[in-house]
Amino acid sequence: MSHIKNQLIILYQSINRKLFSTNWKDLRNIKPVSNIFGADRGTPVDRFYIENFLSDYSGDIKGTVVEIGESYYTDKFGTKVEKKEVLHFTNDNPQATLIGDLTKTETLKAGIADCFICTQTLNFIYDIKNAIRGICYLLKPGGVGLITVSGISQISRYDMDRWGDYWRFTSKSAEFLFSEVFGEENIKIHTYGNVLSSIAFLEGISAEELTRKELDCVDPNYQIIIAIRIVKS
Repeated sequence: MSHIKNQLIILYQSINRKLFSTNWKDLRNIKPVSNIFGADRGTPVDRFYIENFLSDYSGDIKGTVVEIGESYYTDKFGTKVEKKEVLHFTNDNPQATLIGDLTKTETLKAGIADCFICTQTLNFIYDIKNAIRGICYLLKPGGVGLITVSGISQISRYDMDRWGDYWRFTSKSAEFLFSEVFGEENIKIHTYGNVLSSIAFLEGISAEELTRKELDCVDPNYQIIIAIRIVKS
């Protein structure tokens, strides 16, 4: 049933792209092409980059894997996953197996994760430093965290209206924040994006409307996604 639903979504996105095709020469407009990150047209550009990062480090997604909100990326990229856990901070998520707040270690289980997947979550947590300490608390010694945060992005209205949209990051701020907890030698940072893909993302133009060469070009001055691989020593 979910396979049929996914096929219908893909068909809907394809029809949208054809019916409302983008004229790149005519973007002088105060309204974006899509105000939901291009999800109605295909794959949002930031999600394309996030999945590239997780695919590159899929070998880390093994053992006991904890993911925020759902197990989507665990299921898609996991290798030799023995146990899946879904962390949510309230009990209204039927997928959640763990209820806890990253900023409050007393609500978390210590040292349970071989891998912790945290995509596009820290932007919406005001107490960012304690959230990073919470990630460290969840990981086993030698455990790996795969974290992504937004750099260039519109506000996520859905999140802003529910719990807040607080931060945008750079590679330098991510380096300092995570080094304070994990040590500089235990973090590796990647950035994704360039001026064209940034324009596309802000306009809500989907990844399918750019070429792979255009998407893969990395300009460190245009950081859509900052991705951090951390190891708990």
